[in-house]
Amino acid sequence: MPHPSFSSNGFLLIKDFFNQQEISNLTHIVNTFHRGWKDNNEEFYQTKAINSSGLTEGKYINSMQRLALFKFLATNKLVDMVHRILGEPAAFMNTQLFFDPVTIEQKNYWHRDFQYHLSEQEQKIALSGSEVVHFRIPLVDEPGIELISGSHKRWDSNTELAVRTSRNGHLPHNDLANSSVIKLNAGDLLIFSAKMIHRGLYGNDRLAFDAIFFESNPALAKPISNIYLPNKLDLQQLENPTIFKETIRLKL
Repeated sequence: MPHPSFSSNGFLLIKDFFNQQEISNLTHIVNTFHRGWKDNNEEFYQTKAINSSGLTEGKYINSMQRLALFKFLATNKLVDMVHRILGEPAAFMNTQLFFDPVTIEQKNYWHRDFQYHLSEQEQKIALSGSEVVHFRIPLVDEPGIELISGSHKRWDSNTELAVRTSRNGHLPHNDLANSSVIKLNAGDLLIFSAKMIHRGLYGNDRLAFDAIFFESNPALAKPISNIYLPNKLDLQQLENPTIFKETIRLKL
């Protein structure tokens, strides 16, 4: 049965979920990826980037680091928590890395993840559809994230919609009432719905690794490229490969 607090609020914060060694090992892999990604996306990074994705592709990390990343994602500890939130089976979608913009003046912005590829009518329908969830792991202490609790289950108020869509003189970085600021420290685990209205908070050279999982649904698995998934040999070396196996099964 899904976690009741997450079901109600759309997020769950677990302090000190990961130990110092786990964070150190993950940080080493992430830093290698981040250096390579920045070199290959210099203009985008310098002008407006706040995140990258696809760490498990292995484009900027070596094969040993890629396997180590798969092993991290497939630990019983993390997979058990994924199942507590999403039920069984649940599936792996992708990874992302969040960092501060180079330009200090760049504003953060309220959004729902799906607003960039769905119409407003489709967004309303998606609110009652399969859940997609971020498992955010901060690698340094940071300001965290700001969110509207419960908004993963309801449509926007007039003001919320105007802010996140820049209507009627509003801008996406304008403050919203009834928001919650979730400060994060290295080793915490913040679980939040991709459907909810939220925005990242910049500062302190934030570096946060997100693993994204979803409720079993072939429609959500279809766009996921095989380049982000472990092969058969990789799967044999994982502690709990179920979240990857489910993605592969859904894609067949």
